[in-house]
Amino acid sequence: MISIIQRVTTAKVTVNNQDIGKIDTGIMALVAVEKDDTEKDAERLLERILNYRIFADDNDRMNLSLRDINGGLLLVPQFTLAADTQKGNRPGFSCAATPEQGRQLFEYLQQFAVKNYPHVQFGRFGADMQVALINNGPVTFTLRTAHAGSILQK
Repeated sequence: MISIIQRVTTAKVTVNNQDIGKIDTGIMALVAVEKDDTEKDAERLLERILNYRIFADDNDRMNLSLRDINGGLLLVPQFTLAADTQKGNRPGFSCAATPEQGRQLFEYLQQFAVKNYPHVQFGRFGADMQVALINNGPVTFTLRTAHAGSILQK
């Protein structure tokens, strides 16, 4: 799984002119599912997002996690993160999960997040969403889980 996380002072997702998810200080995370991802990848990704130290401590160093500051988490599905952009002028999506698998794993991620963190909101899988945020810093990171057999370490 892939996520772009952004440290925000506020973020919201709107669908059909209705706010469906909104947070104040915290992390807005765009999330993509790749075809070999599993529930373990979703669990690992959430733990990394919750524990990634991107908030300032008393010495103004990025040393605190979302859990440490008790901030909000807004998870937004975005399959285009799984695009292959290595060549040409058009993205390829051969690495992306099928829509069914993507929906299933994003829904699993939602359920896992609700069980493990009290301040979580969501975008809607497959919807035409408008996302608004104020990126604090700006601070933005890419997180990715590794698949079995990958050279990346989990």
